[in-house]
Amino acid sequence: MKMPFAPVALAAALACGAAHAEPAVVKIAYIDPLSGPFANIGQLMLSNIQYAVQDINAKGGVLKGTAKLELLQFDSKLSVPESQSALQSAIDQGARAIVTGGSGSSVVGALVQAAARHNERNPDKAVLVLNHSSIDPDLTGKNCSFWHFQFEANTAMKMKAIANTIKRDAQVKNVYLFNQDYAHGRQWARYGRALVGLARPDVKFVGEELFPIGRVKDFMPYVQKIKAAGADSVITGNWGQDLTLLLRAASDAGVNLRYYNHSAGATPGTVVAVAQASTGQLTWVGEWHPGQQDVPKADALAKAYRAKTGSEFLSPRIEMTPRIFAVAVDKAGSADAVKVARALEDLRYDSVVGPVRMRAEDHQLLLPQVVNTIAPVDGKTVKTGWEGTSYGFRTDATYTGNELAQGTECTMARPPGF
Repeated sequence: MKMPFAPVALAAALACGAAHAEPAVVKIAYIDPLSGPFANIGQLMLSNIQYAVQDINAKGGVLKGTAKLELLQFDSKLSVPESQSALQSAIDQGARAIVTGGSGSSVVGALVQAAARHNERNPDKAVLVLNHSSIDPDLTGKNCSFWHFQFEANTAMKMKAIANTIKRDAQVKNVYLFNQDYAHGRQWARYGRALVGLARPDVKFVGEELFPIGRVKDFMPYVQKIKAAGADSVITGNWGQDLTLLLRAASDAGVNLRYYNHSAGATPGTVVAVAQASTGQLTWVGEWHPGQQDVPKADALAKAYRAKTGSEFLSPRIEMTPRIFAVAVDKAGSADAVKVARALEDLRYDSVVGPVRMRAEDHQLLLPQVVNTIAPVDGKTVKTGWEGTSYGFRTDATYTGNELAQGTECTMARPPGF
């Protein structure tokens, strides 16, 4: 059913200061977890955004040097009500662009809907939602919104890359679907069953379970169930402590499993957990991994970020989100949300991981994906350790955004006269 014109999922809002303001600013609001079980990831994502904003401003800002970007910060607390409250506060403070994605698809979807309602009531102060990490395909599918832009490969794209890898691995025979009980976890399980089953009809799915996100402290009972089911592999969309605690519980139980994950492999503590486990291996997919060969621009960015912040770089896609936004503002010659949205559609950008394109029909960024496995440093396929360990990342396969692009159910309602 065609939805009425209203935005959906993830918040990214922009605001141009009043003409008499000194200096003029375009405000961006960051809304993601800065407290609670995933605060370490939220802080690292914020640091990536801050790095890009500071660099953009150091190079002159936007709108031919007449305006700077200003970054506001809000804690989503992984809560829909808290995120919606933060959105309103951001709008009240003059934000007209919101960067989000680390709070999960449910929260992002609610933010998109809230932004859409606001835009209907206040077309002169419309906001955009720039989604850097929430990967529910519905956000650019049946629930697509003119106001929402997806800067990460969605679940279907990532699982297609995983399925292509499993297709070539005969050791994967019995798969358990184990995921967090929210939109992303359910999607990761559904697409895992569908796409891996299509690529490998001989694979048996021996179990499936959902658990409350961020609330489980002991995964041992779940590990025992996975073991009893006879699984050799686990398709899991877990991230943050839900991933590291699962890895540690399996290690304590001496259960040797293969894990197939989205982009959580580079988040803090994951490599340490794998290195300490001594059993199991984690394969994940993202637009880049540390130590990846043949991407010198990404490597240079990671080194520059580390030199300035003292922390390891997380993700090119997060850092490039405000950069692409700034390019669109300059292309539009305005911070007006409708004009910036028009500039974003079909925008092509030479990113540090290669050319990317924002698909106009559903606002899905098409960007490269690399399937890789956390493995011991061997001086050949894995040359550099990570997080102070002797483990790094081994490239298994790379795909262009076009190779992984999916069809879309999006029927996008657009503003009058667009």
